[in-house]
Amino acid sequence: MLRIHFTDVDLARTRLAPAPDPLFEIAASMHRLQSSRGRWAHAGWYRAARRDLREKGLERALRGVLLPLYPRASYFPDFLTPSTGVDGLDAGLEALLATPAWRVEEEIALLDRLIGAPGWAGRLAGREARQEFVGILRAYYAAAVAPHQERIQARIESERAVRGRGLLHGGVEGMLAGLGPMLRWRAPVLEVAYPRQTEDRDLYLNGRGLTLVPSYFNWGEPVAFADPGLPPVLWYSLLHEPPARPLRDEDPERSLAHLLGRARASALRAAAFGATTGEIARAAGVSASAASRHAGVLRDAGLITTARNGPAVLHTLTPTGASVLRAASAGAGEAAVDAPR
Repeated sequence: MLRIHFTDVDLARTRLAPAPDPLFEIAASMHRLQSSRGRWAHAGWYRAARRDLREKGLERALRGVLLPLYPRASYFPDFLTPSTGVDGLDAGLEALLATPAWRVEEEIALLDRLIGAPGWAGRLAGREARQEFVGILRAYYAAAVAPHQERIQARIESERAVRGRGLLHGGVEGMLAGLGPMLRWRAPVLEVAYPRQTEDRDLYLNGRGLTLVPSYFNWGEPVAFADPGLPPVLWYSLLHEPPARPLRDEDPERSLAHLLGRARASALRAAAFGATTGEIARAAGVSASAASRHAGVLRDAGLITTARNGPAVLHTLTPTGASVLRAASAGAGEAAVDAPR
């Protein structure tokens, strides 16, 4: 377990990233390529990524260069996911290039001790080798991540909307309390589930605050820097959310019920968190077969998308679906302001 200790100053400086972190999504997507965990939720992406990487001639670089540095393990080097990655791909890659050589050497040596590192990895301490490596990262991102950017952004925006409601109702502590089963807020400590083979540790923010970064490709345990001296960042999975409850008359999305019907409005709202057909059924209060039909109608309308792998499915919002949900919430807010008292 990781215990993150907050002060009042840290709570004031805690923020939720406005967009996906491209360098972390690169890392997490490579973990999805190495593990069957969460494969069902990313089945469509997995097939497309493998095809596109093969067509662009990147399979050799993936196996020989990238995967050895991003093992699906309890550690991979911190310098590969700099904190400035939340500002965009270019900002993150510039920070990666600017990493001091001594730090690269130390982190590669740590990777070698814990997991095993390829013999050539030490050359990344040099600027020229790192520039070549950055070129490979750009090519991988263009092939495996960028084509799915709209879906990723839609899910991130949905997550921000949910966390925003927690913030409005309970401040930063309310937002932290709603982060899900992998993260538990016990003021003034945020307890973070970590792999069992990882030793418990404490991270004292000491007035630096925390940047929370929802990740589309991460699955399971949240991820933080191994080095406590780096700017505090916590990446967490979008897929670990409780199912949505049925819509009530006072909910801001109630206008959707008039447009779509109550069951389909509940289904659309559930998809904002990523929901299976069973979870949609529970959220809407209908049978599994009815939930499947409602999901089909929303999918045909372009409001949700469904990833399939055998009998398992995951329904998520499309960018259009996310826009509809945001517009309904904004419209309800305006109506509340204009209503007579």
